[in-house]
Amino acid sequence: MKEKTIIVTGASTGIGNAIVKLFIEKGSNVIMNSSNKERLEKAYKELGEPSNVIPVVGDIANRETGRELVRVALENFGRIDVLINNAGIFAPKPFSEVEEEDLDRFFNINFKGTYFTSQAVIPQMQKQQKGTILNMGTVLVDHAIAGFPASAAVSSKGAIHTFTRQLAAEYGKDNIKVNTISPGIIRSPLQGKIGVEDADSLAGLHLLNRIGETQEIAETAYYLAHADFVTGETINVAGGHTIGHAI
Repeated sequence: MKEKTIIVTGASTGIGNAIVKLFIEKGSNVIMNSSNKERLEKAYKELGEPSNVIPVVGDIANRETGRELVRVALENFGRIDVLINNAGIFAPKPFSEVEEEDLDRFFNINFKGTYFTSQAVIPQMQKQQKGTILNMGTVLVDHAIAGFPASAAVSSKGAIHTFTRQLAAEYGKDNIKVNTISPGIIRSPLQGKIGVEDADSLAGLHLLNRIGETQEIAETAYYLAHADFVTGETINVAGGHTIGHAI
């Protein structure tokens, strides 16, 4: 991936930030995006403000953000090799309490953001006759938890899983690979946002009896970014979460 150009959404903290760091280590050019200007600037400064990394503020729920990410990538680096649709939101809420605004929020950011950002990069990847799109799903699509009511959030992620397979089918002829990374419980700021004070207390949801680290998701993203014969797949990075539970 040396000197390849990568776009990472939701890149200021957590999994997205770990992905950015790994690709920088590997010599890639990175466009890092976040809707939060303050957090994005802080993350960029912590990286040392490298010349091969460009921060772009924007909400991916807005279709223009994807187009701006493409413009910046092409203007500065001339190509787009990988798009990592990491930006998203997730929160539990009982089914009977979900309002239309909740559905709109999850689907606008999670699904429409992924959809339209992918739509923005596809023409350039077609010109190159090569490219990779990585979407971020969740193991809860395949393995629901009764005590974690999240029908709205999980449904929006389920749409991403389905979208991945369809996009892979449509653009395989152009040598564009599309895959989903499906994390289990990962040690990241997200856990605190959804009210989990001790993420390690959820270790038993995984056969390996521990939670995952952001670096492990980043390493999976790096593998898929240059895997030339993998497409349309959902890769669970979840310590056996979908297979069974440790007790």
